[in-house]
Amino acid sequence: MSRVLVGVKRVIDYAVKIRVKPDKTGVVTDGVKHSMNPFDEIAVEEAVRMKEKKIASELIAVSCGPAQSQETIRTALAMGIDRGIHVEVSAAELNTLQPIHVSKIIAKIAQDEKVDLVIVGKQAIDDDCNQTAQMTAAILDWPQAAFASKIEKAGDELTVTREIDGGLEVIKVKSPAVISADLRLNEPRYATLPNIMKAKKKPIKKVTPKDLGIDISPRIEILSVADPPTRQAGAILPDVDALVAKLKEGGHI
Repeated sequence: MSRVLVGVKRVIDYAVKIRVKPDKTGVVTDGVKHSMNPFDEIAVEEAVRMKEKKIASELIAVSCGPAQSQETIRTALAMGIDRGIHVEVSAAELNTLQPIHVSKIIAKIAQDEKVDLVIVGKQAIDDDCNQTAQMTAAILDWPQAAFASKIEKAGDELTVTREIDGGLEVIKVKSPAVISADLRLNEPRYATLPNIMKAKKKPIKKVTPKDLGIDISPRIEILSVADPPTRQAGAILPDVDALVAKLKEGGHI
């Protein structure tokens, strides 16, 4: 039986239209609906299924962010995670919190909690970095299986089907290991009302990066955030000859 640590990130909900702040320092987050990163939901679901199959004995969710990140942890607890760890990072610090910082935090917690498996979403839908799993594995010096679409366990060995550019790749890793969840790994469940009520009583431990001995001073400076350029309107041409003529002119279609 093993202990599993799952990373969950609070992000602007995927259905929200993102707006850039007038001063170009970032995007508008005040009064905007947030939810758990969709790939992290898949990671949570996989961990819960492992517990249901008696492969995992205890599930821990970790989230870095301001006070509202506790809501994201509560969602994970309502889906079946046993307890949460909230790494308190202020809203100002969150703007420059990078995957390298998060990886160091997750790696330290994985060691402190003596976990056998770390599962995170393959990427967050806000920064799309796709770096945390890989760097966490490097810091811990554990094997990694990124972009997992199927996980099977036998003893201390995991057989993972990975989604790669050319199709699918099947690899075997020994635990402890780090896995990142891809879209087709599973279909996350909805939290039921009784489980949402139970989640309110499940423990969430608060720590700071300083408590963990992690320096989160920014390694980047945000110079400007801007909307992508508006796409030019297309044109409908009557036939191939007209298309060729237009291309010869070097015009945009």
